[in-house]
Amino acid sequence: MNQTATYHPASAPDYLPAAQLRSLQFQRLRAIVQRAYDNVELFRARMTERGLMPADVQTLADIAKLPFTEKTDLRDTYPFGLFASPMGEIVRLHASSGTTGKPIVVAYTAEDIRVWQEAMVRCFAAYGLTHGDIIQNSYGYGLFTGGLGAHYGAEALGATVIPTSGGNTERQIMVLKDFGVTALCCTPSYFLHLVDRAEDLGVNWAELKLKVGVFGAEPWTEGMRRAIEQASGIKAFDIYGLSEILGPGVGFECHAQAGLHIIEDHFYPEIVDTETGLPLPDGEEGELVLTTLSKQAMPMIRYRTHDVTRILAEPCECGRTIRRIQRIRLRTDDMLILRGVNVFPSQIEAALLEVEGTLPHYQIILTTAHGLDRIEVQIEVTSEFFGDRLGALEQLQRQITHAIEHTIGLSVAVKLVQPQTLTRSEGKAKRVIDNRDKGE
Repeated sequence: MNQTATYHPASAPDYLPAAQLRSLQFQRLRAIVQRAYDNVELFRARMTERGLMPADVQTLADIAKLPFTEKTDLRDTYPFGLFASPMGEIVRLHASSGTTGKPIVVAYTAEDIRVWQEAMVRCFAAYGLTHGDIIQNSYGYGLFTGGLGAHYGAEALGATVIPTSGGNTERQIMVLKDFGVTALCCTPSYFLHLVDRAEDLGVNWAELKLKVGVFGAEPWTEGMRRAIEQASGIKAFDIYGLSEILGPGVGFECHAQAGLHIIEDHFYPEIVDTETGLPLPDGEEGELVLTTLSKQAMPMIRYRTHDVTRILAEPCECGRTIRRIQRIRLRTDDMLILRGVNVFPSQIEAALLEVEGTLPHYQIILTTAHGLDRIEVQIEVTSEFFGDRLGALEQLQRQITHAIEHTIGLSVAVKLVQPQTLTRSEGKAKRVIDNRDKGE
């Protein structure tokens, strides 16, 4: 793909009339179901169990008849068991970090790479970026999909790409300043680390040319967005993706920052009940399920993402016809069960960032005492609270404690710490430290 300076966002599939988009989705769905049935043993076996054939997909709604795919399926068939293309047609492999057991391996044909580039170009264009921009890519390169996905998409856009990858924070700041970078791709937690370190180095963000941040690879709240934009003066955009489907580029925010547009001519979204798996109508909250409509090497049919969201069916002010989902607030596999209550780290983040004086750096420490779970939230607060204003510090602690308890329904211990106290991340932030198996 070579879209460089000739790329015109208004001509993209983002703006297809609804009837034309649904027709395209149906054609692609039938083709990809047939491809998976013919080439992926696990999918064919599950279709047979249900008495289904590819020809039974007669409408888009018939997608609900098809079996789900789970993350465990990728691990159980490690490394190549879900491939639908021979190795001679596979041009790239990526894999997850493999923090639990075997890594998840994903594959791409040359056509899959082209689609990935197209998706990323559409994301960058929605952020207002074009061939004149200088994009610093601080996502990790290598087996992680983020680095190369953003890199090739930015090149296809015609932008200048600086492949800094992750880490080496002082060099990252030097590049931002000296190279006139206009857009930065990284995790939101790492960007906050850059902000802190730049302040230590005497760098004035207002003097930089940076205007856009492309943040993904971890959940982040609207409170985190406000903290980022206020600290740096940039526009902070969310990007959505997962390795099992593609990598970054499955969904993106437009200038309205009012939900994530799903590139649904390539990735068909459904919302299902988290317990029953039954489809839910647009507007109702449930688990996001995605089907790759054009992935050749490794089709994913009805992949359960464990991301909790809802489809926003009303038109977006940007004019795009591809539907939006609400930004991901919760992941069912991030859920903590504490004293019988379901708690999500993002709920705690949202609560504490509503309290003035807190900084967007926190950790959740879980321990066990006398057979009961204990939860402590450590949160950095602005330095003025650590002067001689003990009463103000205690008042802030009470406010945060009340805000969290009101949100999750559990009493928690809150520990206020000085700025720069908590460990910073150069990739995905580690928000939860679970020491419950170790006791106190």
